[in-house]
Amino acid sequence: MSAATQPVPQTGGIIPPAPVHVGIIMDGNGRWAAARGVPRALGHKAGAEATRRAVQAAGEQGVSWLTLFAFSSENWRRPADEVRDLTGLMRHYLRHEVGQLVEKGVRLRVIGDRAAFGPGMLAEIERAEAETAGNTRLNLNVALSYGGRAEIAKAARELARRAASGEISPDAIDEAALSAGLDTAGMPDPDLIIRTSGEQRLSNFLLWQSAYAEFVFQPVLWPDYGAEHLREAIAEFHRRDRRFGARTG
Repeated sequence: MSAATQPVPQTGGIIPPAPVHVGIIMDGNGRWAAARGVPRALGHKAGAEATRRAVQAAGEQGVSWLTLFAFSSENWRRPADEVRDLTGLMRHYLRHEVGQLVEKGVRLRVIGDRAAFGPGMLAEIERAEAETAGNTRLNLNVALSYGGRAEIAKAARELARRAASGEISPDAIDEAALSAGLDTAGMPDPDLIIRTSGEQRLSNFLLWQSAYAEFVFQPVLWPDYGAEHLREAIAEFHRRDRRFGARTG
């Protein structure tokens, strides 16, 4: 029996609650385009439509926090025309989708090295974050120019600077102190990490935060992703026995 068709564990007929925080590595736009013989730009455009569906589905299925890996720090190494297409799509989304986010109660935050983008993109990011700041139905993080190793290194450098200046004692540096310096400070760690396209790796996504996350790898290419795929991933999450390093029984 496949993971998608196995029954979800229930108690007394009650459907378990959704994971609080879901992270998605949105993979497969290029392969989707190649399979159809169309330019990669059309794959990214179709991927943007899948992103809309995923945000809608997350809210409907009870997810409180959704983090989408949209553009990694390594993606800058792609051909210039593809980077231009990707950043153009991001700017279009930020400029034209904010009204829908406000209407649906979605708060948008951008994590990652936003300084890597130009002033025009920065202005769009700040405007979108400000306009959605009062929303509470779903917290949406979009990871742009993001890399987990760089994020950890940045937090460690800041702690080292504060220790060297005498602001804090080196003995005060613990997991909580480092977590407070991450882009996700104050947010719950992800319970579930999903990757599409069948690849089975993290690709530098939320490395610190996903220490105890459950991982679900789905073969569907991102442009084909829909509410049913998120539902299947959450069902698989509920079949896991989360022990956080402890023993049961």
